[in-house]
Amino acid sequence: MKNNKVGFGSTDEYIAMFPDDIQKTLEGLRAAIKAAAPGAEEKISYQMPAFALKGNLVYFAAFKNHIGFYPTSSGTEAFKKELSIYEGSKGTVRFPIDKPLPLKLISRIVKFRVAENLKKAEIKSGKRK
Repeated sequence: MKNNKVGFGSTDEYIAMFPDDIQKTLEGLRAAIKAAAPGAEEKISYQMPAFALKGNLVYFAAFKNHIGFYPTSSGTEAFKKELSIYEGSKGTVRFPIDKPLPLKLISRIVKFRVAENLKKAEIKSGKRK
């Protein structure tokens, strides 16, 4: 399904290369991320869709048997219990492609990442002691 040799200029281009059912899943994931991080910038990074707000928030990608979701190691650690039913590793969650995505959980993880990035940016700018 995924050809790493192809370059993508936008998330729309990335999603368009998949079959309709996968496109629908990816669009649902994208919408959940946008709703949880309304000020985030959508971009392509590492040849996959990504969202950034005061730094990288999350990435996602579709593969043959799963949807990869990459909320960084802090995102996976903070939701370790809820994510324990899914395969994954440090900073990575693999949602089975044939099951509905846990969009409420994904939204909570994205909101956590937004708060984390905003706090880091505030500290870095010297506004917080």
